[in-house]
Amino acid sequence: PRAAAAGGRGAASRAPGTHNVCRLLACRTHGFYAGDAGVAYRKNLGLLRKIMCQESTKFKNVWTTHSASPIAYERGRIYLDNYQCCISSIAQEPRILYQKPKCSKSEKIEDALLLECPLGEMLPSPSDYKSSLIVLTVRNWLLRLSADSGEVLEKIYLAGSYCKFRYLSWDTPQEVMVIKSAQNKLPAAARQAGIQESVLFYLAVFQVLPLSFIGMLEINRKIFGNSVTDVAVSNGILIVMYSMGLVRLYNFQAISEQFMEQPFDLGHEFNWNGQVGVVGKYPFGLPCNIKITDTPPLLFEASSLENAFQIGGYPWHYIITPNKKKHKGIFHICSLKDNALAKNGIQEMKCCSLEPDWIYFHPDMSGRIIHVGPNLIKVLKLKEVKNNTDQMEVTEDFTIVANRENCVNNAVTVTASGRVVKKRFNLLDDDPEQETFKIVDYEDELDLLSTVAVTEIGADGRAHLDFHCNEHGILLKSIPLLESWDVTYSHEVYFDKDLVLHIEQKPNRRFSCYVYQMVCDTAKDDECSRHEKTERVLCKKGGRIFEYI
Repeated sequence: PRAAAAGGRGAASRAPGTHNVCRLLACRTHGFYAGDAGVAYRKNLGLLRKIMCQESTKFKNVWTTHSASPIAYERGRIYLDNYQCCISSIAQEPRILYQKPKCSKSEKIEDALLLECPLGEMLPSPSDYKSSLIVLTVRNWLLRLSADSGEVLEKIYLAGSYCKFRYLSWDTPQEVMVIKSAQNKLPAAARQAGIQESVLFYLAVFQVLPLSFIGMLEINRKIFGNSVTDVAVSNGILIVMYSMGLVRLYNFQAISEQFMEQPFDLGHEFNWNGQVGVVGKYPFGLPCNIKITDTPPLLFEASSLENAFQIGGYPWHYIITPNKKKHKGIFHICSLKDNALAKNGIQEMKCCSLEPDWIYFHPDMSGRIIHVGPNLIKVLKLKEVKNNTDQMEVTEDFTIVANRENCVNNAVTVTASGRVVKKRFNLLDDDPEQETFKIVDYEDELDLLSTVAVTEIGADGRAHLDFHCNEHGILLKSIPLLESWDVTYSHEVYFDKDLVLHIEQKPNRRFSCYVYQMVCDTAKDDECSRHEKTERVLCKKGGRIFEYI
């Protein structure tokens, strides 16, 4: 329900960074019933969009805070101090929902997911009907916390010291959760002696609300090969990535059915490989009950530079980059059915920039494709080739162009004395002095495409968040961000209905969070949108300092 993106370009809506994630987009039907609560909610969102896009509506920076540890945002809640402090972002002044004592290193949280109540289901506990936070600790504990109070609602012990679980992700959002271990590595001395660790990763899979254990499995080099570098589960597909750029897909449900040795329920006693204990309790944790003894049937494989591989569109297509460094920035859009390259399926921006362009399937489930360069955003669509229904072609739906009207990059200039000076180099397409797109994302509840563009003016970088019509790309609203934007820092921008949040990471692990809220109509609020008119007050709450207007 909210849009999130990060400068530094690393996830679905950003350029590929150090971690390449294979994503599968699942199309789900959306029911419309004339008398249901969803109809009224959709009408309210339509009204909110109209109000937000009015010229008189402004977004005001209501408060700011700073932290020495990473800052996270989830659905109106800002988490600081490794999730020990939770602040509501809804009020115009910061409101601390809970503040826990500083935790020890052994209780440090490695990853977290927000869990929300499913609609139309009977749940065993009243607490299940409220939002909760699932967190993974450094000592392999999985905790379910109340999102509003931080109270521990459930506690599951995953495994002993033989593996270190580090990552949480969704197989099916809000339905099936996957917990992945760090890659198993032997000590340096053992590696030098030629000893190889056969188990590379562990995966534990849970159904959520109520939390139930589906199974745990090993990714073993004897089954999947020696060059496995990463693994993921998404939309029922086991995705295995290799060092040479190869990506292989397997049916995870078929694997779990074929190789499941015995199902287990949380909290029940078990006798497993000579061990007697309780499932999910210390010190036994979870049994590894899915034992893959033979290579499972291969669904699909592709070779792509840096394992960059995406599936989406209708009919199903995939996007890869040919697996050679010289092809970086060139994207091939192919049919999943027969690997045929779509007509006009080779997409290339031909830009000269420090950071590459990036491409991904539009998250609005329209089957469109978004291709982002330094000064150009292309929204592409797949359609049947005329007189050939078996082939698809890629066509341009609309484009969004950066505002570079005042950019002058003449190769030849004449000085006041009349001397002709020729430049020996041209500006890069993402030169800081020119307006450059840094973030592109989608707000699904308001059906808006959001972009962040940055221009360096003197020593300061200035950014603005723009809202575009998702159907046609028309600019509807532009919001200036008051704080300076340094392009060398890491940035995240969240747009959540009437809220804009900017999280910035500066050197030496200094983090800042700037909260903007929608205000309407008054001249006073308009003054607050100007850089030179901002006056701030310092306020201390719960031992933390906030700045607000």
